[in-house]
Amino acid sequence: MVKVLSLFSGSLVSRVAAKLVERHPDVGSVQLLHFRSPFSRECEELRQLVRSEWPRSSFRTQSVKKDYKDLIALTDGGEFSASGSCQRCQSLLLARAIRYMDRIGADYLVTGFVPEKRGLSANDMMDLIRAERLEGRVLTPHLKRRTRSIPSKIDRWAIDVNDAVWSPNMEASCLTLAEEMGLQPEDPAGSDCRCKLTTPGFGDRVAALFNEKVVTLNALCLLDFPMYMKADPDLQIVLAFEEDEKRELQNYFLPQDLRVYPATPHGPMTLLRTNWETKTPAEKREIVEFIARLTATYACPQEGSTIPVYCRLESEDERQLMNVEPYGSIEELEKTSGLTFIPLELPIEGFVPA
Repeated sequence: MVKVLSLFSGSLVSRVAAKLVERHPDVGSVQLLHFRSPFSRECEELRQLVRSEWPRSSFRTQSVKKDYKDLIALTDGGEFSASGSCQRCQSLLLARAIRYMDRIGADYLVTGFVPEKRGLSANDMMDLIRAERLEGRVLTPHLKRRTRSIPSKIDRWAIDVNDAVWSPNMEASCLTLAEEMGLQPEDPAGSDCRCKLTTPGFGDRVAALFNEKVVTLNALCLLDFPMYMKADPDLQIVLAFEEDEKRELQNYFLPQDLRVYPATPHGPMTLLRTNWETKTPAEKREIVEFIARLTATYACPQEGSTIPVYCRLESEDERQLMNVEPYGSIEELEKTSGLTFIPLELPIEGFVPA
């Protein structure tokens, strides 16, 4: 009997593809493999989905946290490339899946790949398959379904660049097949939007960070916060406003980060990260005053008022109280400071840093 490994995202097409293969008479078992990365939201609904729809199948998750730098593609100009990043991600996942296939002795790999989605074409996928020497072993049954009969030989579902087509009619067919097989037609795991890189603006934040010399997972997690800013020469700034957001930000302070917050009961908490060793004493004082005024501006943007603000390095117990005047407006703050705020066009609520 054939053993199959399924690259399982939880999307409807990946569920339909794996279930179709599972129903083939030559298939003895299907094991589900899900990859996690710093760019994907964690999702408890996914495990619940597997428990309800795949009670007899083995479900494994693997992290690509150590390889996160290999998931991002930048243009020659240093801008984020969505299609290039999708190709790099698919290539990495295929390579990791091959190693896992060898470990468990699987004969085939099934995927819910959709041509042209995220910019990845059937030709791109075939190139990846050839590079990994998987010709004839990657199954895409949701693309090959011209009739609803199961082919006599399972390898007839292997991806073929001349036959790999996705259209709205096939999407409707996929919904019909899901209902016939007892699968929920909805996507309770939110698979299509779980990748943070699909959020407009988030890729720009990643590119700005990756253009720096040092990139860490900690710095990457700061990109999740709605109020993430950069300022010359090398200032990373994050403001947290709601209490749950402040608790989350607490997890990412490093010893040399500056913590700034108003002395009043309410107001934002600010994290400033910079390389203090490259700064003169005068530059350090200027940076601290700037961040104090920035925090005061978001706490109480009223010209002429004075706001008491606390500042301290995380590595030190002593805090400094400063009475600072907010900038006249957010616009003035951005204009006079060279501050760059990279907005997110869609809500980023619910992101859980990996």
